[in-house]
Amino acid sequence: MKKFTYAIAAVFILAGAHAALAEPMKCSGEQKTCTTVCARLPAGQIQLCMENCRVSQANCMRSGCWASGANRYCGLMKQ
Repeated sequence: MKKFTYAIAAVFILAGAHAALAEPMKCSGEQKTCTTVCARLPAGQIQLCMENCRVSQANCMRSGCWASGANRYCGLMKQ
């Protein structure tokens, strides 16, 4: 499970770094990235991953911060 968490965190870091250069990041953009990552997982892991995306999205809309595993970054637009 640790390897899975680290892999998800790495994807979010890379996706976030790219998006930061292009335009201000939005919670909705992080949600799309999260669900895209989930779709690539084995069938048994997709449901839990999607639920984690939904929770992260709800938290992001409240706080402007996206948390994925050990990473947390703030200042996101709440859209």
